[in-house]
Amino acid sequence: MVSISVTQLLEGSGARPKKGLGAVFGLNSDSRRIEPGDIFFALPGAKVHGNQFIKDAVDRGALAVVTDHAPPGDPGVPVIIVKDARAAYARAASRVFEPQPEILVAVTGTNGKTSVASFVRQIWDHAGVPGASIGTLGIETSKRTIEGALTTPDSRTLHQAMRALKAQGVDHVALEASSHGLDQHRLDGVHFEAVAFTNLSRDHLDYHKDMDEYRNAKLRLFTDLLVDGGAAIVNVDDPEHEQFMFAALSASATLLTVGREGAYIEILSIEPEGYGQRVEVRHIGEKVSFHLRIPGEFQVSNALIAAALAMSAGVDKADAFGALPELVGARGRLELVAEHNGAAIFVDYSHKPEALRVALQTLRPYAKNKLHVVFGCGGDRDKGKRPQMGEIASELADVVIVTDDNPRTEDAAAIRAEVLAGAKGASEIADRKTAIESAVKALKPGDVLLVAGKGHETYQIIGTTKSHFSDHEVVEAAVKG
Repeated sequence: MVSISVTQLLEGSGARPKKGLGAVFGLNSDSRRIEPGDIFFALPGAKVHGNQFIKDAVDRGALAVVTDHAPPGDPGVPVIIVKDARAAYARAASRVFEPQPEILVAVTGTNGKTSVASFVRQIWDHAGVPGASIGTLGIETSKRTIEGALTTPDSRTLHQAMRALKAQGVDHVALEASSHGLDQHRLDGVHFEAVAFTNLSRDHLDYHKDMDEYRNAKLRLFTDLLVDGGAAIVNVDDPEHEQFMFAALSASATLLTVGREGAYIEILSIEPEGYGQRVEVRHIGEKVSFHLRIPGEFQVSNALIAAALAMSAGVDKADAFGALPELVGARGRLELVAEHNGAAIFVDYSHKPEALRVALQTLRPYAKNKLHVVFGCGGDRDKGKRPQMGEIASELADVVIVTDDNPRTEDAAAIRAEVLAGAKGASEIADRKTAIESAVKALKPGDVLLVAGKGHETYQIIGTTKSHFSDHEVVEAAVKG
């Protein structure tokens, strides 16, 4: 970490320079991780403000404090007031952890972010360009995966990781931009060559007060973080696409639309082929046909959005489309995990109403007999979606088992009851392992089973205890057993 002046660190934050403050070597918003000579950023939190931890930070050697309002009393070090402490922290982190990769792209939307980011990385790999993806699955390169805790990491973690990637020779990075991360300015200080929108549906209303606030958070990727003249890829098949198109145009971006009505990439046809699909598109007037070995029309959209992002960042058209038949689905994203007794078993991360609907609709054509689903809803999250998901499951699947999925500090039985209120005719098996085993045992030739909700996750949270649990492992054990 190089030294940097406080004036440089806080450039653009509106802060007045403090007399007597020299260079600093680090920064942190976690008082427990402060080292002598660091600056402590006291950020507003969901429950408490960082000002409460100033004393701890100073005791550990903080040189100064940056906050959005004056703390009570005199902490004994300079206090710098800024309008937006989160944005100032993100921009400061980008300056402390230089140099960064040169080519950065990002994708936002309710669903599909993980797949798009992973697909972009795979396209880069196919084109011989060392790339990485950062998001829900952590930090992925062709050589390794480092698991992460957040879809969009906190600013310090993000910029530290990107500097490490740069040092490893990775100059191309695709990021997932979550509504939380955008609303909390975690990506401020990052400049994207291209950005993309997948879709928008109900989600995170335990955090955002309504859909307008949720949408506006995602729009920041287009209005605030795209470089001048950068590319904005929009999925025009989603009903919410217009506001993202307008945001792109208002930012003077190069607008590239993808979908059945797409002008840049137009989807002409999608036909099932094995557990994948044969796709024909028109790209700027030229027809292109390819086989995508991943099921789901939404995955066709994700793959084409990824191709558009990659091409916008310099990948040749032949390399971008040539990579699509080689794409592998992101772990836990409508992933074919096993075949048993003539039936197929998929694991998917769908834990929102629209995602569950799409997953079930996608798998229906592959179910020559019955379509089964095992799912639950998380605790301490949006309660309104529980009966909705129950209704969707009972409407689209033939056999429904409602079970637990990270009940957290809520009563698990109460959560299941709220789901079952919408899931007419569904069975209830509280223990998730038992529920999956029961579903696997019931499979007949031609059936399809969807285990939904956890996807790539390898844990179950009951109360405040996080224990190891993997849908993949339970399915595989049940099939072997």
